[in-house]
Amino acid sequence: MTEAPLAEHFFRHEYGRLVATLTRRIGVQHLADIEDAVQTALMAALESWTISGRPERPAAWLFRVAHNHVLGELANRARHRRLLEENAAAKRAVAEQGSDASVAEAAEDLLRLLFVCCDESIPVDSQLVLALKTLCGFGIREIAQRLFTSEANVYKRLGRARKRLRELPPPTSRELVDEQYSARLPAVTKVLYLLFTEGYLSLDGEVAIRRELCDEAIRLATILVEHPVGRTPEALALLALMHLHAARMTARQDGSGGLLLLEEQDRGLWDGQMIAVGLRWLAESARGEVFSRYHAEAGIAAEHCLARSFGETRWAKVVECYELLEQVAPSAIHRLNRAVAVAEWRGPAAGLAVLDGFEPPKWLAGSYLWAAVLADLHRRAGHTSAAVHHRQVALESAPTDAVRRLLRRRLG
Repeated sequence: MTEAPLAEHFFRHEYGRLVATLTRRIGVQHLADIEDAVQTALMAALESWTISGRPERPAAWLFRVAHNHVLGELANRARHRRLLEENAAAKRAVAEQGSDASVAEAAEDLLRLLFVCCDESIPVDSQLVLALKTLCGFGIREIAQRLFTSEANVYKRLGRARKRLRELPPPTSRELVDEQYSARLPAVTKVLYLLFTEGYLSLDGEVAIRRELCDEAIRLATILVEHPVGRTPEALALLALMHLHAARMTARQDGSGGLLLLEEQDRGLWDGQMIAVGLRWLAESARGEVFSRYHAEAGIAAEHCLARSFGETRWAKVVECYELLEQVAPSAIHRLNRAVAVAEWRGPAAGLAVLDGFEPPKWLAGSYLWAAVLADLHRRAGHTSAAVHHRQVALESAPTDAVRRLLRRRLG
């Protein structure tokens, strides 16, 4: 592995851990300074490791550089003298040992910061932006596209969240209680869901699938369910969903990196072991009376994984799961997906009937998803004029070239 890819790898896998550990030491009030320090350390690694080679302990190297940088920045501000004195002992320990945080401590730091980012006093939309930016290393554009909003709104939401964090008490007096963990869990699972989704179908213009994001989402979700506060049916179902989708990831691209439709995929490339893990998590999530959107989506993914071929998919069961999904998490997207499943089960006319008279929200009406489904259903139903119109809209609004190529193949 070359040094440049290694630095990129560390950015995705170490970014959140470094931010979380430094936040525990220095305080969430200084989150912006900590993020800057981590990015500086990663850039320094890219430059230094290319010339001198990778150090024996790269994670500790990154930690020391980031830790020293942020304390150096704070040292330049007179109002932080007391903070520097409190951290003097920690700085000496870091100099002697590198990163003294164990794997378990690092996991605890990540989990804690996830829940801190989802503080109930921060608006929900700002919670998502903060967590995706701080722990997951998402760019502003990525966040805007995933949340169907503008980059300007993302900046505003991020600003509001950071302002609230600066008002929180110091870390020594800011320990979360069980009730706060429980109240914030839905927001935490949504952040992890969005992280995985960006990896599974990336809106990055260069890469259609970003496996490292999916791996990071699975890692964080595993940390969550292994902790007593996170071992809930909802979180377990989310982890099952991630495994069931990730199991099919290798087969989702052709030799040139282009996306493949479900019916085009070589099911022999699906990871049977990962499917089995996902099914076990799904079975565990079924204990109790809680049923969430993640249960419904994992049920859909399980049907696809268990079908021996596209034609043998139990579409009636898929439609049933979509109906349940709409009940627990009403969304125009879910209705659109149900129409697709109904069309596979009962034909394109039945799929169009699901959407008949339905007025999509503006964010969906202007999306390639809405136009693409209408184009496909009208094409299959023999409505040539309507199919051509919606096909053109879908191609023009496709977010990436990879998606556009997929649409051309699907829509003819």
